Amino acid sequence: MNDSNRPDPIDPSLDPASSAHELGENQPEQPAGRAQPATEKIAKKSASADPSSVPGWERATLEKLAFASLNEQKATRRWKTFVRLSWLAFFVALVWMALHRGTPASDATVPHTAVVEIKGEIAAGADASAEFVNAALRAAFEDEGSKAIVLLINSPGGSPVQAGMMNDEILRLKAKYKKPVYAVVEESCASAAYYIAVSADQIFVDKASIVGSIGVLMDGFGFTGLMDKLGVERRLLTAGENKGFLDPFSAQTEKQRAFAQAMLNQIHQQFIAVVKAGRGNRLKETPEMFSGLFWTGQQAIELGLADQLGNLDYVAREIVKTEEVIDYTRRDNVAERLAKKFGAAMGEGTVRALKALPMIR
Repeated sequence: MNDSNRPDPIDPSLDPASSAHELGENQPEQPAGRAQPATEKIAKKSASADPSSVPGWERATLEKLAFASLNEQKATRRWKTFVRLSWLAFFVALVWMALHRGTPASDATVPHTAVVEIKGEIAAGADASAEFVNAALRAAFEDEGSKAIVLLINSPGGSPVQAGMMNDEILRLKAKYKKPVYAVVEESCASAAYYIAVSADQIFVDKASIVGSIGVLMDGFGFTGLMDKLGVERRLLTAGENKGFLDPFSAQTEKQRAFAQAMLNQIHQQFIAVVKAGRGNRLKETPEMFSGLFWTGQQAIELGLADQLGNLDYVAREIVKTEEVIDYTRRDNVAERLAKKFGAAMGEGTVRALKALPMIR
């Protein structure tokens, strides 16, 4: 037979399947870390663009929300704790200020001039009261470092009772501790303030200071004539003939006036006796000296009511010979001042309410 009609034998090199198999066998394996095929990259990009396509995405999202909520709650708690602690510290400081009324701390080993201020009206409950001034005086005398005590006075006067208590305490402390006391007058040292000043060993003034007013007064008002013109009747009921004594809406009897005058005269004589005991033979007594008149500092020196011109620095430097000055004055702190203002407002409202009611006094 003719071999030309036979089919040609198949060339293995031209068989696609075998070629692919051979290519697969002959190609080396890709090492780890090598670039991934493009199909895998596309799948990952689509997964990052759409988190819901990743298995377990719901749980991961809930965990993130839960942690965010916990962090927010922690921050809120920390802020609330900080605010509460701040308020607590504020109230603790306020209570401490309200309860603490102390004199300035001083080193007992350091020599110094002790100062106690007597300023403003002399009255019970005021800064210039016997309670506060005497406590400051005791602290000043007891301090081993204080070489002398200076009464720094600027007061128009006030209660003779409070002044007498301070005068007595100063004399007692002087005798006990054997320390000198000097009074330094600023603008004014009149009436009850001068009652205190005469307990000092020496009185120093400014040439323009107001000194003296050695007298006693009792003031008030009378509206009986006006009430008669207005047709107003005063209805005052008392048990005791003189219980309504000094009532401004009732007429004053001659007996009551004489009684009040005798009482004032007695207090005046007590004042004069204290001045004479304190100033001694330094006084150049005149008929007007105890009449209630007051004088300038220069005139007071001439009358023997004061000793010489000088201020606090001069006394500490030249008289005491100790320029270091420590103030022992007891003063109201901020909390106490606020409490007093609040109490005054409440008291005023209470008085207004009670005035509308009949009272037995």
